[in-house]
Amino acid sequence: MVAQKDEEIMSFDTLGLEPAILAAVKAAGYENPTDVQAQTIPPAMEGHDLRVCSNTGSGKTAAFVLPALQRVLAARQDPAQRRPKGQAFGPRVLVLAPTRELAMQVAKAAEVYGREIPGLKVATVVGGVPYAAQLTALRKPLDLLIATPGRLIDHLESGKAILGHVELLVLDEADRMLDMGFIEDIERIAEALPAGRQTVMVSATFAGQVGRLADQILREGAQRIEVATHTDSHENIEQQLLWADDLQHKAAMLEQLLTDREMQQAVIFTSTQRDADELAAHLYDLGHRVAPLHGGMPQGRRNRTLMALRRGELRVLVATDVAARGIDVPTISHVINFGMPLKAEDYVHRIGRTGRAGRSGRAITLAERRDASMIRRIQQFTTQTIPVSTLEGLEPKRPVPELFTRTPRHMERPGNRHGAHRGAPAHRGHPSAGGPGGFRGEPRWHEGGDDRRRDERPGHHGPRGGFGAPARAEGHGPAHGHGGHPGQQHGHHDAARAPHRRPGGDAGGAHAGHGGHDAQERRGGFGGPRREGAGGRPAPRHRGPGPR
Repeated sequence: MVAQKDEEIMSFDTLGLEPAILAAVKAAGYENPTDVQAQTIPPAMEGHDLRVCSNTGSGKTAAFVLPALQRVLAARQDPAQRRPKGQAFGPRVLVLAPTRELAMQVAKAAEVYGREIPGLKVATVVGGVPYAAQLTALRKPLDLLIATPGRLIDHLESGKAILGHVELLVLDEADRMLDMGFIEDIERIAEALPAGRQTVMVSATFAGQVGRLADQILREGAQRIEVATHTDSHENIEQQLLWADDLQHKAAMLEQLLTDREMQQAVIFTSTQRDADELAAHLYDLGHRVAPLHGGMPQGRRNRTLMALRRGELRVLVATDVAARGIDVPTISHVINFGMPLKAEDYVHRIGRTGRAGRSGRAITLAERRDASMIRRIQQFTTQTIPVSTLEGLEPKRPVPELFTRTPRHMERPGNRHGAHRGAPAHRGHPSAGGPGGFRGEPRWHEGGDDRRRDERPGHHGPRGGFGAPARAEGHGPAHGHGGHPGQQHGHHDAARAPHRRPGGDAGGAHAGHGGHDAQERRGGFGGPRREGAGGRPAPRHRGPGPR
């Protein structure tokens, strides 16, 4: 059964929400629901199993959080469902999310929309944080539990997670969780839940493995709500494709883009954790307020980085695909793809970081010839052509690749605008192709990876060598700090400090004891010698938990 879109404009008042929830929604500044909210909330409150096909930025979090809060209130008002004090019953609502950041975003939404519900208990169980606080939360009365599958499995196997009274299961971004290899964990968790529970799956697609999982855990007659698909035009996001001759050319274009006065904040995507660290270091040396964000960083530092981004203390965030999931900052005006995504679907999620909350945004992809196959897959996946553009003074000197051997009539071949030649070689810049390598001509690895499973395994960093720099000696990992403008001080947190730290500078973190700082000094950053004074001195060690 597929829910039909109601063209009539409705308000939250018409959805049947409890007054306490409605008051909190209006206090947050919302009057009218988005399409996915208008179509999802009523059947979810009626107890139907749902397949919700919606992309990021559509308001899908509130679409399942509001019905979850409604269920909590209804249970409190029913004397038969009241729970005796002093006993651990586990949560009524369980939300599974693929990443820590997304889980924290869901928890924050639950707290905002549930602010008028007395004594609402919300807990998060995610990797990268100590077990003690999570165990304490699991032993106490609990309404909503938001978790990543891996850490929840740990608590489930130890007998600390009680899931026998879950009434509603939500799988947020189910496609991403399956991409990260969590299908067995999800199946195990679903088996531990009551058979009569309600289940809501939210995913960008229900094709393939995601659809098979839905058939397995959803009840018969589950409704399908399709609001947005990967073929949406993203009319509020201006997309551009800039072809680069080599890595130096790409870096020069990036530096010019970051001088745009219309840019409020930007997220730059790289393909690997190491690339994120090295690019952040390079941009820091140029004077940008910048920080990296990836799964190899300790959770506390990731939290401080996101807080600094939301407060406007950072202008540029250099991130990997997985770590950036769940970032919802309306002031992000630009998304720049410096490294290619591993899958075409990730492109859609990347550009969804901008153009949020009704604003417009720009999504710019910097591509080399060897990236042509991924650009082709992205355009085929979205059924749209990414307009090709150039920057004045930085036009490519080499012919740009043709993306289609046979151009569809409704699609303009981007190469036509800039003199592309038929039969141009498909790859350049990879050592096996005999073309230029890194910044100094040294071999470079292919940038087509990301850190999907790496985000659950801090300390793993992909190939060595960086942006054309000599390979590091084994045993030296990147220093996962945060960038900032030279000389800027923030006192109580380190979110805007230099991304270079001495060994052991983050006690208890995933990389404590690594020689990251010394390795950065030796390799000379982004292909050149390090500037004295920018990051040469060690950043002060953080002494507290930092803001959340």
